[in-house]
Amino acid sequence: MITTSDLEKINLKLKGMSCAACASSVEKAIVAVPGVAECHVNFGAEQAAIAYDPQQTNIKELQDAVANAGYSAYALQEQSILAEENDREQAERQAESRDFQRKIIFGGIISLILIIASFPMMTGLTIPGIPEWLHNPWTQLLLTTPVQFWCGYRFYVGAIKALRRRAATMDTLITLGTSAAYFYSLFATVFPDFFTEQGLMPEVYYETAAVVITLILLGQWFENRAKGQTSAAIRKLIGLQPRDARVIRNGREVDIPISEVQIGDTILVRPGEKIPVDGEIIRGSSTVDEAMVTGESLPVAKHPGDEVIGATINKMGSFQFKATRIGKDTLLAQIVKLVQDAQGSKAPIQRLADQVTGWFVPLVIAIAIATFTLWFILTGNISRSLIPTVGVLIIACPCALGLATPTSVMVGTGKAAEKGILIKDAASLELAHKIQTIVLDKTGTITQGKPTVTNFTTVRGLKHGLEVKLLRLVAAVERNSEHPLADAVVQYAQSQNLDLPEAIQFKAIAGSGVQAMVSDLLVQIGTQRWMSELGIESSTFQAKKDLWEAEGKTVVLIAVDGELEGVMAIADAIKLSSPEAVRALRKLDLEVVMLTGDNRKTAEAIARQVGIVRVEAEVRPEQKAAKIKELQQEGKIVAMVGDGINDAPALAQADVGIAIGTGTDIAIAASDITLISGELQGIVTAIALSKATMANIRQNLFFAFIYNVLGIPIAAGILFPVFGWLLNPMIAGGAMAFSSVSVVTNALRLRNFKYR
Repeated sequence: MITTSDLEKINLKLKGMSCAACASSVEKAIVAVPGVAECHVNFGAEQAAIAYDPQQTNIKELQDAVANAGYSAYALQEQSILAEENDREQAERQAESRDFQRKIIFGGIISLILIIASFPMMTGLTIPGIPEWLHNPWTQLLLTTPVQFWCGYRFYVGAIKALRRRAATMDTLITLGTSAAYFYSLFATVFPDFFTEQGLMPEVYYETAAVVITLILLGQWFENRAKGQTSAAIRKLIGLQPRDARVIRNGREVDIPISEVQIGDTILVRPGEKIPVDGEIIRGSSTVDEAMVTGESLPVAKHPGDEVIGATINKMGSFQFKATRIGKDTLLAQIVKLVQDAQGSKAPIQRLADQVTGWFVPLVIAIAIATFTLWFILTGNISRSLIPTVGVLIIACPCALGLATPTSVMVGTGKAAEKGILIKDAASLELAHKIQTIVLDKTGTITQGKPTVTNFTTVRGLKHGLEVKLLRLVAAVERNSEHPLADAVVQYAQSQNLDLPEAIQFKAIAGSGVQAMVSDLLVQIGTQRWMSELGIESSTFQAKKDLWEAEGKTVVLIAVDGELEGVMAIADAIKLSSPEAVRALRKLDLEVVMLTGDNRKTAEAIARQVGIVRVEAEVRPEQKAAKIKELQQEGKIVAMVGDGINDAPALAQADVGIAIGTGTDIAIAASDITLISGELQGIVTAIALSKATMANIRQNLFFAFIYNVLGIPIAAGILFPVFGWLLNPMIAGGAMAFSSVSVVTNALRLRNFKYR
């Protein structure tokens, strides 16, 4: 049985899609390949996100499936050459844009001439100075033919490919509509007597075919430009990556391409230069502008031992650092990958649009046939029947439906990345706006996660140096622990230049404390509850404990060989942004809950400082997920915010898991949203952006549905009995061309998103 862990994931860049129906065809073709577990095709991003079993299929077979469906695909490259991939895509987009421009200019000139030439037939009026030969149908045929088959070549190719696989796309509609106008006009030009014998005028509609093709090309050009802007965030991130690095090898400074940097290389960075890869400073100090990656506006001071992020900008001093992550492992590459995956995913709200586009084109063709039949029965006039039929074929637009959701998701996730917020997928983006309860872990989330020892005393006070001896024992044990409080104890001991003995038989008791053997002594450090469970009397320090906890400090008790010997208070300063962020969350009508393993007094003291009312204290790590489940059972949509390994189960249990980016990789992997900067204000921004994106998607879907629901009946002539008016196919072509543009343009408004 294949499990999720056995699957590999890949993103394919797709070429040749013209509408959402094409995306549906590609998706069906890929899903049909044995071994494919999941496939999402994003028409807006022109990507397919695929999960497959490498034992059953491979990339070549996936590409062949796309080719058999009438399209082409190539695998998006490793993140180590993102810049080259970006250059390639830009070059392809520019080449396509130039091709559009040539054909639009040519088609536009011919269309203008044909409109002038057809003016007398359309209006009964003449334009002085227009040569008579221009009114000749044979001249118009000569002018129209290159527009029909050169400018409209892409539509014919798409329609033929669709026909071969027994499908129908937007290319099918355009080809049928313009070909009906062109070939009807051709027949009327070659065989005018056929019409005159029946008492009819041999009318031609060359201008309709030419103008419709030109307008649709113009619309697609605008659409492609707009779609290109939706992925601007990705290109901006990729553009941050420097091309070269100054590496010190064999005592010499050498400039090399960033792709040749190796882990462990010593790299020199001067003022104003970009940091090429991730690493750790070994010499020198400076301030670094990390805004482009973390969203943090102020430069960050950096000293030896501090980490630096590739693509950030060195501001003041020079420094040397050791490369620790390169290529696809750098933070920038991981951010780009997450954003790409999010932009290639599908939001649940898109399901309805996908279902509609599946049968949209065949339904439109059926409506067009019914329109022609009804008009011909009522009028007996082929020309009169042709106009509304062509209008129906031309005005229908599945593209608007296909673009409504993905373009908004692309812009929304890209905007989030610019603000230091990484959203895993479209489903997480959609769900975030429904959150009712926010659960905040305390340490490292509400607080800075850098606790320090503030108070320390022993049973016997400071006599005979017992405090120093006990501190050596405590620090020796805590040196083996990964808990932030343990690090505070070790740093406190090191600040007093103490040599620490070796601790053996170390054991961590989750939610209680730690113990180990040091110099043949059993040292136990932990909560009062744990001491009580061990049968150790702790009332001696009750007054001090209550006082320190009332100040928001965490108090740990110390026992040696089963006897209470000391007590220590550790404080973790609250982040300056936490109170403001909590107030902002409450303004969004969200319930804010603090979840912590600390004792209730300490937890409530911290909660009061930031404005949180509901506190879940003394919760062991393994109980956190259960607490989230309890909230969900109250009927609430719950988001969990945390940064530690022990938060991962709760993050996974929550409807939306939000990881502090300064936390562990495990917590980040288990989350749906990651805040790179670690500031809680990012939660407020993420939820507000989710609300704005969902509102934008609903607007787009409304525009797309209402356009087709109203446009198709009007083109079919539903208003003719009332007003005696038929929609000109040229107007229908213009409306169709710009319907998609309006949807994408509306999505691009999200680029201006700001949250006060």
